[in-house]
Amino acid sequence: METRAILVDEPGDPDAMRFGEIALSDPGEGEVLLRQTAIAVNYIDVYHRTGLYPLPGRPFTPGLEAAGIVEKLGPGVEGLSEGQRVAYASPPVGAYAEARLMPADRLVPLPDFIDDVTAAAIMTKGLTAEYLLRRTFRVKPGDTVLIHAAAGGVGLIACQWADSLGARVIGTVGSEEKADIARASGCHYPIVYTKEDFHARVMDITEGRGVPVVYDSVGKDTFGKSLDCLSPLGTMVSFGQSSGPVPPFDIAVLSQKGSLFLTRPTIMHYMADRNILLEAARELFDRVANQTIRVSVHRRYALWDAPRAHEDLEQRKTTGSMVLLP
Repeated sequence: METRAILVDEPGDPDAMRFGEIALSDPGEGEVLLRQTAIAVNYIDVYHRTGLYPLPGRPFTPGLEAAGIVEKLGPGVEGLSEGQRVAYASPPVGAYAEARLMPADRLVPLPDFIDDVTAAAIMTKGLTAEYLLRRTFRVKPGDTVLIHAAAGGVGLIACQWADSLGARVIGTVGSEEKADIARASGCHYPIVYTKEDFHARVMDITEGRGVPVVYDSVGKDTFGKSLDCLSPLGTMVSFGQSSGPVPPFDIAVLSQKGSLFLTRPTIMHYMADRNILLEAARELFDRVANQTIRVSVHRRYALWDAPRAHEDLEQRKTTGSMVLLP
């Protein structure tokens, strides 16, 4: 069968993406054919499109997260059925398509109270918040945490989740409008980094002690000062690089600044085990159900309009989540 998808022939700017047709075979061993109903736009898609994170093969279809309906089961698939609603946040790339093949063990069944758009909007961002706050550095009541890009897709969910855990949440944002959005989502101290030095403000809020953990998806522009925000034995969690890659640095800096810990985690590694994936997804869905986490779908685009979605994302015109609709 054939389906329509976004294709990238060569890495480049958003116009490198085109809308075309691809051929799909029947699902193989352990695979399902998935008809997609809502597709998430994430910053890693930009990294793939630009070649910052190179992908083999040309042309390729970007995307790592979507919700849809199981159309056909391949041999050996158990625990799923045709017509079932599912979602995923996992390789292989190829989510920017009307239909695709997916490994069955990467698919999470959706409860009735989670609609498809919400599922596509929360899987990567929500599971990222789960592993950041519960596994990479386990946030406890009374902890003070710094979350960069607090009004972004991961940031809004992480602020709400950290607040519900009893943490004091500091967040950086790019405008007063985004500060209001972050504040409404559990960020107690939004810092507009275009007006204030976030390091100075963090030290003021913490009375010079610093924070035990920084969650940084920005990268180059924030990394150095983020280290300065940490208290001794603090943990620097660098999980993205929207401003560019962090330059090489002397690891002796970590000891000089207080025997700091540094990690560069990814959702692929934290959610590699299916049991952990299902456990994390259940906790995420439960928090959506009890409104501990409220989902913000900022913009919806037609699938063919993916270039404009990427432009808006890169120009930081967005808050919350963005989805493509086939």
